[in-house]
Amino acid sequence: MDCLRLAQGLKDSALTIHGSLQAERLGRHFVQSGVEATHVFASDLQRAYKTAEAICAPQAPKNDGSIDRAEVIKLAILREQDFGFYEGKPFYARFRGSNKSGKDNHRLQHAKDPGFQDVETKEAMAIRMDSFMDIHLLPLLRGSYLEKDPVIMIVSHGIILSALWRCILKQFPSQSVSLGPGLAIRGGGPSTLEHLGGWSNTGYLELDVKAQKVTTNSTTADTAVSPVTVQKFKPNTTVPPRSLHGYIMVIKAINCKDHLTGLKRTGCGVGSSKLDEGQKTIESFFKKRKV
Repeated sequence: MDCLRLAQGLKDSALTIHGSLQAERLGRHFVQSGVEATHVFASDLQRAYKTAEAICAPQAPKNDGSIDRAEVIKLAILREQDFGFYEGKPFYARFRGSNKSGKDNHRLQHAKDPGFQDVETKEAMAIRMDSFMDIHLLPLLRGSYLEKDPVIMIVSHGIILSALWRCILKQFPSQSVSLGPGLAIRGGGPSTLEHLGGWSNTGYLELDVKAQKVTTNSTTADTAVSPVTVQKFKPNTTVPPRSLHGYIMVIKAINCKDHLTGLKRTGCGVGSSKLDEGQKTIESFFKKRKV
């Protein structure tokens, strides 16, 4: 949904000025935190892949002055939920005297109209994210051929990212998923791990995935999650067999927005305006010139 409260799924709207500033902040935050992405996947809609490019832009140079920046891989499979007929239209208000939402009532009235296309279902989005996992993520997570552990960044859209999270979660045995320090299922945390809540612009979910260490004197695997003591959640026995059995996942941050502290949207609608990539920031006028 955009700032005008219009359904914005497959519509290829531009990245806004405020969105660009948020992405730049996040990129600098990652550099300061020592996070260097080895693989970057983004939706091929410009508001997503330009965000990914802005996040990667501040990557710190190496000792020889070169910058080994990961390429942003643009994928149509990471696009937002398809809103069908409702794409670019305002969300309908709930009808008086009805338990159904305005959109549901509208669907009942117009489902048989010529050219009507319904909203992409949760099941269809789950199939998309399963494909993304199989083709792109699982080979990297299991990648014993890699020289170093991959640091994977995925930049997409709120609804489809929630679907991707549920897809990731179901790959792990329940007892192998833990919450890091400062996070809780109750008492201010997410009510269930399947539903982590809404996503803010550039708010990020941080996951640490590792293979379990197996001891030689035991047939069971030790979940070596150091140096923190993590909280376990109640196992869900209704899910299918897991693809990442033998791995552990620690949730380290949920919708983290530390990088946005002190950043305010420019007033009078300027912050929501389309980004002009040729426009310079005020900081660029005060940079020291090289002699």
